[in-house]
Amino acid sequence: MDLVEKQYKCGWKTVEKQQHMQYTEKKQTKGTFMEGKDKKYKLHRIIYLTAGIAVLAASFDAAASQTSKKLKEAGQKIDQLERQKEEAKKKAAAKEQEKRQKEKEKQKEQETEAVSGIIAPENDNFMDEPEVVAQTQAPAEPELHFDAAADLSWPLQGNVVLNYSMDQTVYFATLDQYKYNPAVIIQAEVNTPVKAVAAGKVTSVETSAETGTTLTVDMGDGYSAIYGQLKETPKSQGDYIESGETLGYVSEPTKYYSVEGANLYFELQKDGAPVNPMEYLQ
Repeated sequence: MDLVEKQYKCGWKTVEKQQHMQYTEKKQTKGTFMEGKDKKYKLHRIIYLTAGIAVLAASFDAAASQTSKKLKEAGQKIDQLERQKEEAKKKAAAKEQEKRQKEKEKQKEQETEAVSGIIAPENDNFMDEPEVVAQTQAPAEPELHFDAAADLSWPLQGNVVLNYSMDQTVYFATLDQYKYNPAVIIQAEVNTPVKAVAAGKVTSVETSAETGTTLTVDMGDGYSAIYGQLKETPKSQGDYIESGETLGYVSEPTKYYSVEGANLYFELQKDGAPVNPMEYLQ
C-alpha cells in the first residue's frame, strides 16, 4: 500500500471517530434534556394536585360551616318550640284552674240562693213554741225463755255415733285417740235438713276446722245450742228463729270426722258449760 492510500484510510477513520463522538454527545445531551423535561412535568402535576386538594378542603370547610350553622339554627328553633309548648301548657292549666274557681263560686251562689229561697214561717212566734220531735221506738225484741223441763225436739233423725261424755274419754276413730266429747255426734246423710230444737236468737255463725260451719243460738235463761257440720245456712248473726225452723243442711264431714262420716255436731250449754243433750231431747 502506498503512502497516499495509507493517509486516506487514516483520515477516514479519524472522521468516523469524530462523527461517532459527536453522535454520542448529542444523544447524551438529548437524554438529559428529556429527563429534565419529565421532572418538570411531574412537578407541575404535583402543584396542580396540591392546589386541587386545597380547593376541595376549602369547599369541605365551607360546607361543614354551613351545616353547623343550619344545625345550630334548627336547635334554636326546637328550643323555641319547646318553650312555646311549655307556655301553652301553663296557660291551659291556668284556664282550667280559673274555670274550676268559677264553678266553685257559681255553686256557692246557687247554694246561697237555695238557702235564701226558704219560705219564712207565717207565725212570727214559732221560735217560742216547743219543738215536737217524733220519737220512733225500736221494735221490741222477743223475750227468750227456755223451759228446761220441756223436752226438746231432735234437730234431725239419725243414730248417735259418739255420745256426750265429759266424765271419761271416748274413742274417736278418725283421730285414733281417746278424748272428752262435749256434744252428741248424730249420723246423717249429706244435705239432710237441720231443724232448730227451740226458739232463740243466732249469736254467731263461724267456721271451725273441727266442726265446719257452726251456728250458735241463744235460747234464753243461760241455755245455748250449738249446731256444727252445716252448709247453706240461711241465718245470720242477730236473726231470731222459731222451734223447728231449718238452720241449714248437713255437709261433708271435716277431716276430724272422716271415719265417722257425715254427721251433725250438736252441743247444749248452760251458762257457757256443756251439758248432756240426751237429758233434754225427747
